[in-house]
Amino acid sequence: MDRFEEMRVYTAVVDAGSFVGAADALPMSKAAVSRYVAELESRLGVRLLHRTTRRLSLTEEGQLFYERSRELLAGVKGAEAELSTRSGEVGGLLRINAPLTFGILHLSALWGVFKAAHPNVLFDVTLADRVVDLVDEGYDLAVRIARLPDSTLVSKRLARTRMVLAASPEYLRQRGEPLHPHDLAQHATIAYSYWSTRDEWQFDGPDGGVSVRTRPFMRTNNGDTCRAMALADHGIILQPTFLVGDDLRAGKLVELMPQYRSIEMGIYVVYPTRRHLLPRVRALIDFLVEHFREPPWPV
Repeated sequence: MDRFEEMRVYTAVVDAGSFVGAADALPMSKAAVSRYVAELESRLGVRLLHRTTRRLSLTEEGQLFYERSRELLAGVKGAEAELSTRSGEVGGLLRINAPLTFGILHLSALWGVFKAAHPNVLFDVTLADRVVDLVDEGYDLAVRIARLPDSTLVSKRLARTRMVLAASPEYLRQRGEPLHPHDLAQHATIAYSYWSTRDEWQFDGPDGGVSVRTRPFMRTNNGDTCRAMALADHGIILQPTFLVGDDLRAGKLVELMPQYRSIEMGIYVVYPTRRHLLPRVRALIDFLVEHFREPPWPV
């Protein structure tokens, strides 16, 4: 069995904390992952992992082998990166992470365009709203929406988006339109669970900062669900323009109290380092930057 592949599978198991997690990350069947680790232990003549029904833990030998394997794998990846950079070939695997809703609405159609220009590129695209560790989890780049980019990473701003209060015309006909942020406490609101201030919604208005504690009847970790509830006339949402901009332009949703502004965020492409940047990574970064120069950005 390929020793390089054994190391790759073993480090994936340790990083994921389970055989199932490693199988998803590679991707590979759980049975294949188990076979690789079992044959590795048999060849080395030592136990690397303690296995229970609940968790995995490393033996002393397992920890040592994990550290050496990571060093070797990183060295191989670095050598490949340097050779690829010199050759200038745009090809190979791109591992990308992006937020779920933004990835579906504004990125999913772009991969095919990039692939048409660079047919030797392969994609591994993960959509998730959690902030991944690019280095530890092996991503080439990520798209992130934040007030400021992560200072430990290299970043380029693609666009900007702002949070807006919105509700459907029918909801406003039934319940009336709030005129001041404090009025939100008396309205039905749908909250996004990952919002940093939770139920405390903050605005900058004509007289300075305003903070109001809302009383959401629903919380969800998905912006699309917030949008769907607002479109169904159930209440007021605070969501980014990249999600509700088309609804506002079509009149399906109405922006409320535009004189009270919520936060504005940047949409960034981030990557670990400028050194030995692979041609495929550089090409994709340039492609994304160029794409988001076009309308409707900024929004």
